[in-house]
Amino acid sequence: MAKSNTRYVCQSCGASFPRWMGRCESCSAWNSIVEEAAREEMPKGLSRGKGKSIEFVALDGHAPEALRRATGNAEFDRVTGGGLVRGSAILIGGDPGIGKSTLLLQIVTAVAGGAKPMRSAYISGEEAVEQVQLRAKRLGQQSHAVQIAAATNVRDIIASLDKSDPPDLVVIDSIQTMYLDNLDSAPGTVAQVRSAAAELIRLAKQRGFVLMLVGHVTKEGQIAGPRVLEHMVDTVLYFEGERGHHFRLLRAVKNRFGPANEIGVFEMTESGLQEVPNPSALFLAERRGSVSGTTVFAGIEGTRPVLVEIQALVSPSPLATPRRAVVGWDSSRLAMLLAVLETRCELAFAGNEVYLNVAGGLRIGEPAADLAVALALISALTDRPVPEDVAAFGEIGLSGEVRMVSQPELRLREAGKLGFRRVLMPRRRDSKKERGSVSGIEVLEIGHLQDVLDWLYNEVRSLSAGKRVLSQ
Repeated sequence: MAKSNTRYVCQSCGASFPRWMGRCESCSAWNSIVEEAAREEMPKGLSRGKGKSIEFVALDGHAPEALRRATGNAEFDRVTGGGLVRGSAILIGGDPGIGKSTLLLQIVTAVAGGAKPMRSAYISGEEAVEQVQLRAKRLGQQSHAVQIAAATNVRDIIASLDKSDPPDLVVIDSIQTMYLDNLDSAPGTVAQVRSAAAELIRLAKQRGFVLMLVGHVTKEGQIAGPRVLEHMVDTVLYFEGERGHHFRLLRAVKNRFGPANEIGVFEMTESGLQEVPNPSALFLAERRGSVSGTTVFAGIEGTRPVLVEIQALVSPSPLATPRRAVVGWDSSRLAMLLAVLETRCELAFAGNEVYLNVAGGLRIGEPAADLAVALALISALTDRPVPEDVAAFGEIGLSGEVRMVSQPELRLREAGKLGFRRVLMPRRRDSKKERGSVSGIEVLEIGHLQDVLDWLYNEVRSLSAGKRVLSQ
């Protein structure tokens, strides 16, 4: 009996199995295993003397600097570390309809019409040429010298680009639509995505052009296809944003030529994506003062300070298990913070529903937001508004202590730039540093959560006393 020449491959993680299963044992994904034709991936044996000797150099040897070209889009250049590096591969992922194709079309037209024009090629596997032209006309970019094409066969694309004078920038939209005709699997499968990306990246390194790949994302927000795809490229960018909000975030998850976790902020308008040079002002534009449960958090996204508003709502619950709803923050960290407030500060959240929201749609991941969240929760529970000119940052431990976080000076300068006069922050380690000298604002150092309670109580009491004096 002939041996079976098929295998079953998970489309989420790339794990291979001898038979079909409903659930992948590697990544626990359901209904992700697809039958594919087995191929010989590695030679059975290598004979001596057939290979070419590789060249080794010293660790401290001279290496030429990578040639970097700015695109003219300040936010995109910030995320990529200063511009596009010759011979690099960039992977951009995001939800459907978030604006990935619009952003890349604006980038290729910007570099084509800059002071030092770059020859650009836009290859779409999802749209016809006429659809790309219509988008360019809507954005007012149809006059720029950009070559566009609709193709999905990687063999044809490589034949068109593998020449002595290839374009300086090539966009593939998207990698999940590309296929190799020598593979039996369908486009979008693990084998096709991995092999197509490998061939395109190899050609980009060989010919020295910048390759930008668009990647679909799964329902969990990860780029679809094998995880090895993110390891193959030089830079991984995620285009984030909520449908109900008018701005988008471009976040660098991996960058071999610049800092990771850097963000660029764009505003979606009728004429395309516009740069936002001051995102803090955008996030705080609709803030209303004298409302309990709101606090401004001075955060850091990559190398950029960003101020956002934290909103909390605490209301009595008729349910035996009150709800805990979080938007833009970690729900498990909220549960930990509520436990610390109940245990260390004797505040009663058990019978109340707690809702927490990061205004504007930004998602915060750093623990420095603990103090701002705790202040918003205390304000919502006690119905005592936090003054409008106060911002906060700091990490909170399980014993209720407030710990120092990175780059406090940068956070204070950004708060002072936007008109905040007081900042609640952890106690600084350097006792010789003059208090209140940074950015001309008053620094209120907090050592424990109980200090936050005392400060808010005294602040509200002094404010009420002042109002009584004015009324008299």
